[in-house]
Amino acid sequence: MSDFKWRHFEGKIILWAVRWYCRYGISYRELEQMMGERGVPVDHSTIYRWVQKYAPEIEKRLRWHWRRPQSTSWRVDETCVKVRGQWTYLYRAIDSNGDTVEFLFSKNRDLKAAPDLRVTLLTVHSYRNICGKILF
Repeated sequence: MSDFKWRHFEGKIILWAVRWYCRYGISYRELEQMMGERGVPVDHSTIYRWVQKYAPEIEKRLRWHWRRPQSTSWRVDETCVKVRGQWTYLYRAIDSNGDTVEFLFSKNRDLKAAPDLRVTLLTVHSYRNICGKILF
């Protein structure tokens, strides 16, 4: 059964208008004018009703496409790099996709640097799993 049953326009036209409105952020009246130029005589209030009805459903169905793949495993590596003419230690946490999850620069290679990175990493990584991005 079609989600567009009992509508005066085809589903392709409705999706076209809703996508344009959501993607490009143009006004309903501008969208009405654009649709009219393409031979689809539709009122701006009709487009408003389409957006209210179909945009949440489109967002719900496409949400899993927009997520970046989340990895639950990560590795930490340590290397020595030169920053502004001075050697510093760079600790990096990299997930299984090769993305940098967190990093830390330290002047000294000591036992304090690794736990600092671990605490930061666990805090940030747990936020990343919830929100899908790193929050600083």
